[in-house]
Amino acid sequence: MTASDPAVLEITIRGALIVVSGLCVLCSYRVIRGPTNPDRVVALDAIATNVVAIAVLFALVTDRGLFITVSLVLAIIGFIATVAVAKFVTEGEVIE
Repeated sequence: MTASDPAVLEITIRGALIVVSGLCVLCSYRVIRGPTNPDRVVALDAIATNVVAIAVLFALVTDRGLFITVSLVLAIIGFIATVAVAKFVTEGEVIE
């Protein structure tokens, strides 16, 4: 078994999927129990980033390029949502 063996890559990707999924669970705990609203916003941003990583890893496992496009859309939506929520938390309104 060498480092270029496809089985090693598949095991590594599946392990990464498990780790990233566990991180989503931990971040969701912070969203629910976060002591402050900024903690919750950061945890939601981390969840969005982890979901993008899950989509990319899933695209690598299944060899479907559609999931890469989905991950790009999720990244854009996650960024816009984080900016909107951060503005709401700091200023109290999103649109002036």
